Amino acid sequence: MPDLSFTAVVPAAGIGSRMAADIPKQYLPLGGSTVLEQTLARLLDHPAIARIIVATAEQDPWFENLDIARHPRVLRVIGGRERADSVLNALAQVKTDWVLVHDAARPCLHRVDLDAVLAAGRQPHGGLLACRVRDTMKRGDGQGAISTSVSRDELWHALTPQCFATEPLQQALSASLAAGAIITDEASAMEWAGFHPRLVEGRADNIKITRPEDLGLAGFFLQQMSESKI
Repeated sequence: MPDLSFTAVVPAAGIGSRMAADIPKQYLPLGGSTVLEQTLARLLDHPAIARIIVATAEQDPWFENLDIARHPRVLRVIGGRERADSVLNALAQVKTDWVLVHDAARPCLHRVDLDAVLAAGRQPHGGLLACRVRDTMKRGDGQGAISTSVSRDELWHALTPQCFATEPLQQALSASLAAGAIITDEASAMEWAGFHPRLVEGRADNIKITRPEDLGLAGFFLQQMSESKI
């Protein structure tokens, strides 16, 4: 019997303005379907994920036209103004003890990374996929020049999925938003609440499609995944 211990939440209410496209980036074509369908397929393929809750914009006319929208393990809810609002709306429908949150425009998730972050999510502080910073880091002065160089030692790029116990995440998001804290991802809400999520080093090809050139790169990575069956 499958484990089915987790619910996946996919916030998909954004418009992706940096893509300069006519439709939100999650609905752009990729690998014979759409970005969002590729992302959801990675999650549906895992036996521990009982259900996926997708939070879309209220006036979203695209999601209902996707074949995957009628999948029995996919539920749509209305998202909010910010990512944290969308995640909270989805969390209200979660019945499992653990939840993972994954970006709608991050379709190149490998099974090995998903396994690793699900294992970390069961730990008391939860966990998130991340990559070590490889490049020299510079802090700007606000006027287009370098203010200082920043050591990259122990600097990480936060990725998704991010995985936590459902109730603590729900409480952390609600309390941090009520306090006016700056919440950029689920881990930052948990940090604000006093948790120390585990960094799970993941693959660098788990990219988030943000700019037009990312779409072609994601297509290449997906082709490599298909050929290698990773």
